[in-house]
Amino acid sequence: MLLRRVPSVLALLALALPLLSQAAAGGNGSEHGQGKKVPGQYIVVFKDDANVDQLADELPRRHKGQLLHLYKNALKGMAISLSDSDLADLQKNPHVAMVSPDYEVSMLGKNSGDVSAQAQTLPTGINRTDAELNLTNKGSGIGVAVIDTGINLTHPDLGSVISGANCVTKKRNASPNDDNGHGSHVAGTIAARDNGIGVVGVAPLSNLIAVKVLNAQGSGTWSSVICGIDWVTANAVKYNIKVANMSLGGGGSSDNNCGNSNSDALHKAICRSTVAGVTYVVAAGNSGVNAALSVPAAYDDTVITVSALADSDGLSGGLGAATAYGADDTFASFSNFGSVVDIGAPGVNIYSTWKNGGYSTISGTSMASPHIAGAAALYVKSNPGASWTTVRDGLKAVGELPGAGHTDPSGNHPEPVVKAAGL
Repeated sequence: MLLRRVPSVLALLALALPLLSQAAAGGNGSEHGQGKKVPGQYIVVFKDDANVDQLADELPRRHKGQLLHLYKNALKGMAISLSDSDLADLQKNPHVAMVSPDYEVSMLGKNSGDVSAQAQTLPTGINRTDAELNLTNKGSGIGVAVIDTGINLTHPDLGSVISGANCVTKKRNASPNDDNGHGSHVAGTIAARDNGIGVVGVAPLSNLIAVKVLNAQGSGTWSSVICGIDWVTANAVKYNIKVANMSLGGGGSSDNNCGNSNSDALHKAICRSTVAGVTYVVAAGNSGVNAALSVPAAYDDTVITVSALADSDGLSGGLGAATAYGADDTFASFSNFGSVVDIGAPGVNIYSTWKNGGYSTISGTSMASPHIAGAAALYVKSNPGASWTTVRDGLKAVGELPGAGHTDPSGNHPEPVVKAAGL
């Protein structure tokens, strides 16, 4: 059962220690620099008529490489480690469509410390988006994949999480249980249950699917992310996956052609997964720069990109206390911006679920993105079969316009802020 819109004194006290811990740790996390390559690792995309299994067996042996991942759904291809000299020979293979270097990727939020479960409180982000006013639509039955550090599979506030895939380890059927906390935090904002404990999410009856692509330190590679996208694409029908959240990022740019012009395998994989009916929601990035310099945020032709709003009281109007990242109801100073950004959501001091059954408060566009993923689940529930562009445009159409509850002193954020009531 949802609590009233004004947080209780007990709830505010529960937030105090994590916030102090966050300040001491330096605040929000940020993505790494401009596209740091993983030495000796490549993503190989085959032509559509290729025999994937045969090539994945043959090419690593022929070119003295090691197979890292095999892709059959979002892409036909593989990730491989091999020397530069052998790479040149592999690129000449008539079955190879493109080869992309593998890059590092990281989560876009930072741990601020854990707390134990309390009586249920309404997080400021859920309050600010009016998600608690959805008295009938709670996203029931809609699958939302969290492509991240995993999810705490037994968290009492997250219901029955579907154990999807672990793309970090080569161990067969490894659990995607969260060993960092970041993915569990994202999951709680999307779909924490309305069950009287902890917190509640935007779409509390949607189904969470854990897809682990980042390690315990919150880092990974594009090849592991593509592994997660490939699994989501293959299992979209089985688990009714209509939305996927990726609160992660790294340096890069978009060719606005699904990666076909600049041999970007990650871009191509997301485009093909979108065609399969999955709406991808991604974080804009935390460097306070143009989001066109960060991927997947820059992929304007296939994702919904989300910026972070600073909100301290869970209410519109800018009457709350200032935050460490700007005045109440202004866009966070760390948030990336630009024409590729579609919509904003609360991303400062967001309280949500954590690993090991706990709760934590974090800041970052990582925390803004799942508010939109949850809203997307609500939209799809009300509009079955909606394309990702219809979802994006539908959310923007009912969003809060600048000056109607928030302001933008920076002049960098014309995008609306999500409003989930009535979706």
